[in-house]
Amino acid sequence: MIRFFVFLIFLFLYIPIAYVVASSFMDGGEITGKWFAKLFEDPIVIRSFYNSLSLAVLSTLFSVILGTLAAYAFLRTNLRFESLFYTPIVIPEITEALSLLLFYKLLSFPLGFYSVLLGHIAFNIAFVFVIVKARLSTQLRSVEEASLTLGANEIQTFLRVTIPMAMPGIVAGSLIAFTLSWDNFVKTVFTTGPGFQTLPLLIWSQAARGIVSPSLNALTTLMLLISFILAYLYARISIRRE
Repeated sequence: MIRFFVFLIFLFLYIPIAYVVASSFMDGGEITGKWFAKLFEDPIVIRSFYNSLSLAVLSTLFSVILGTLAAYAFLRTNLRFESLFYTPIVIPEITEALSLLLFYKLLSFPLGFYSVLLGHIAFNIAFVFVIVKARLSTQLRSVEEASLTLGANEIQTFLRVTIPMAMPGIVAGSLIAFTLSWDNFVKTVFTTGPGFQTLPLLIWSQAARGIVSPSLNALTTLMLLISFILAYLYARISIRRE
């Protein structure tokens, strides 16, 4: 009975997604892939794809660097304000997005690529911090102490001992950060400016005008595919890490 109810829940969750994916391959009752081909002929889609990819890559890079350093600092020092890193995770995203917008307005910071990028980094650092800190907390401090005893300085120990041992957590944090940035909508729509549009904003702008076309379904399917691949890789890395 429990399995049956679980099956019904998954059915309820994934039937709409399955319908969108199936519609992106249909044309008058025939299976086709032309809607995906048309996507790459649309300059607006290409530009939005480039914007989304640039944001995801850069926000992941900076979030991993800052989040990893923060996790290491909190584990190796006596810092006591760790709870501040959990705030972006627990507060409503729309609240954080509005706060960023008001902060940008206060500083007269221009809205566009860099305002969205800073917003994504501020959000992703918390997730990277939590994941990497959990990985570092399982490492033996004695391994680092042995490296220092054998002649390596702190920087060499961090780069050659700590980072390799923490790499599964860093990779998992990178996948989470990339996924969150790749399909983020709320924070992006609050902090973007005229002329800068990502794929989620493009999908929303067309759907809000009632434009539900096979091309839009194909674009949604493409985003879902990338998100599912990243989620699968994260799950595999998490299982292997355990």
